Amino acid sequence: MERLDEKTNVMGLLERQVEAMLFVSPQPVATQEIATHLGVSTKRVEEAVRTLKEVYAKDHGLTVLFEAGGWMLATAPDLGDVVESFANTVSLQRVRLSRAALETLSVIAYNQPVTRSEIEEIRSVRCDRVVDTLLKHGLVRVAGRKKSVGSPLLFRTTERFLEIFGLASISSLPTLEELRESGEDIHDAFSALGVDEQEGEDV
Repeated sequence: MERLDEKTNVMGLLERQVEAMLFVSPQPVATQEIATHLGVSTKRVEEAVRTLKEVYAKDHGLTVLFEAGGWMLATAPDLGDVVESFANTVSLQRVRLSRAALETLSVIAYNQPVTRSEIEEIRSVRCDRVVDTLLKHGLVRVAGRKKSVGSPLLFRTTERFLEIFGLASISSLPTLEELRESGEDIHDAFSALGVDEQEGEDV
């Protein structure tokens, strides 16, 4: 059986395969699932995982954990602070939005709470995909339903929207009158606040 060579510190093929599977899986992977996929016994998988745990126990930034009935790779507990601070930094990096997404976001920001049909009426185009994209990226959120026929969903901007655009609050946005006086349209104002424009309909 291929095991960790203590002299060369090189893992065997099985250990490397299990490691790769845990790396790409978004959720914990059960021992039986690994065994079935690789065509080996659960005992061999358990031995491979044990070897991986030994490897990662030696000054690594990752560790192997058993959670929710399966194995997973996770960051080492003692690195929690640096991982959290880095994750926050990454989340605040510039977002690439299409012109359609910027326009839709500006409509929501200046008219919130607003329904999808109201957004489409203002923009004169369908915006299902763009709204879904903004929701996926956490820039807008569902804020209840409007008390009208069909009870359509209402949308508002989020805290993440404020963070990315460097705003203390929605009231920090330039008013429409200020935009008119400066000769700048809403799209240009949003672009200047910290997002990159890309071609196409989606983020």
